[in-house]
Amino acid sequence: MDVMMAHMTEFARRTKMSGSPDEYASFLYLEKTLTGYGYDTTLFRHAAYISEPGEAQIEIDGVFPTCITHSFSQSTPATGISGEVIWAGRGDPADFADRNVAGKIVLMDGIANPGASLRAGQAGAIGQIQISPHEHLHDMCISPVWGSPTDIEQGNLPKTAVVSVLNHVGVSLKQRLAKGETVTATLHTRVITEWRKIPLLVAELTSPRDNDDSFVLLSGHHDAWYFGVMDNGSANATMLEAARVLAERRAEWQRGLRLCFWSGHSHGRYAGSAWYADHYWEELAGRCAAHVNVDSTGGKGATVLADAPVSAELAALAMRAVKREAGQDLTGRRMLRAGDQSFWGIGIPSMFMSLSEQPAVPGSGKDDRQGGGLGWWWHTPEDLIDKIDPEFLLRDTKVYVDVLWQLLASAILPLDYQSATAALLSELEALQNHLDGRFSLTSLVARARQLHAQCVGLRYTLAETMEERKIPAINTALIAVSRAFVPVDYTTGDRFGHDPALPQHAWPVLDPLRKLVDVPAETDESLFLEVAAQRSVNRMMFALQQAIAALQPVAAQDSVGEALQTQTGE
Repeated sequence: MDVMMAHMTEFARRTKMSGSPDEYASFLYLEKTLTGYGYDTTLFRHAAYISEPGEAQIEIDGVFPTCITHSFSQSTPATGISGEVIWAGRGDPADFADRNVAGKIVLMDGIANPGASLRAGQAGAIGQIQISPHEHLHDMCISPVWGSPTDIEQGNLPKTAVVSVLNHVGVSLKQRLAKGETVTATLHTRVITEWRKIPLLVAELTSPRDNDDSFVLLSGHHDAWYFGVMDNGSANATMLEAARVLAERRAEWQRGLRLCFWSGHSHGRYAGSAWYADHYWEELAGRCAAHVNVDSTGGKGATVLADAPVSAELAALAMRAVKREAGQDLTGRRMLRAGDQSFWGIGIPSMFMSLSEQPAVPGSGKDDRQGGGLGWWWHTPEDLIDKIDPEFLLRDTKVYVDVLWQLLASAILPLDYQSATAALLSELEALQNHLDGRFSLTSLVARARQLHAQCVGLRYTLAETMEERKIPAINTALIAVSRAFVPVDYTTGDRFGHDPALPQHAWPVLDPLRKLVDVPAETDESLFLEVAAQRSVNRMMFALQQAIAALQPVAAQDSVGEALQTQTGE
């Protein structure tokens, strides 16, 4: 604990805007520390599209309420922009469906976010006023583009000038509009958005085994809003301590450990991890067994670990660790389209982003969860060292060391594709029922069942007997399955690009089928959707066939029937 708190004191010394000199100096501390622990390190500086928010002002009837602007907001002319204020709910699609907001400034509930900004710009709004849910203002990145944009994606960057105001200010504005008053606002925003060189630190320690060059990726961002002592200094302290402790038992590792510290997370929408995925795609695809992400550990009052997100194939591993180290039952919540999860297209299974949270407050809109976020100081100037609980930091770090140890030291990778394929089967069977014969999923369901049977057979075989000579082939097969399975589980299917930083369904590749359920049959719209749906089915069929082929040599076929009978009681 003392070692980690010493790291925290160092991280509390500097602000860490992406690409700034102070951030680079802090990266040098990371590099020196990891070199001292015996890791080979490389400190890159690469180009990234970074957006640094500056001054902001809002004027209404001669009054100037406190406000901030956001990363990737548009800058206004020196004279500002003025327009009528129009209420637009939370900025959901339905909120813009029956409102003419062209040339107007939209007032919306909630912390600034990329989805609302994208829709406001598409609807023709010139500005946004976001109402904080409380009396704190949170700095945010509102770009929906994951990583630095391509020439085509550049057109999806925000088109509005955006400010956030305190809750009482926003509520007063809502009340005036509800009474039918016409309200005009003038916004001033200054945001510097430009290509910059940002740092990225890679530290690696290989396995002593000659027959396995795979590695586990442990990552977290180092850039921050202001001093960012919890977000993400505490996570970086967790990473350093995990690296130190695990290195002491390197002789027992079955595979290597690679740490990556990103910049561009806060001010470039995950620009660092996206760059790494793009430039090291082949190496990651060939060698990375799993990705463990660390964000905002050890916060004061962060008593809830039950909602930590994890992919299905790693859920059992995570559940064991959280129960052992924190005494809580993990719910197995699905991974979100957030954090530095830039590796799903490559096919790398992942676990965690934030691990521990504040308890959810009744009526906060998070009634389906135990966790309620990372503390009122998150993304504010108040994220200082006094917001860290050393005991909770130690607890969270123990969880990370536990899962990393299982990933590093287990002879066979702890990837449970029996659970993952069961989830897919459930999804496909529900879709098949909803479509009610309008579009055939028979072949796709059959193929998913075949893969699930192989995964059951592999688990059954491993439980009965395991020959050491077969272990390398089993691990190779499990990694190959992940390369086929993860992209269709967590992306729309492009293995080389990055989906937008917007919420997704499970199995987003199946979205055309979901849309088809809600469209009347034999209409033009349904026929257009059937074209997309067939392509989605083809993509999924191909992925499942790749996974089946990968398991064929190691999943004993004579065990499959017996295993399924045991499971179903037949």
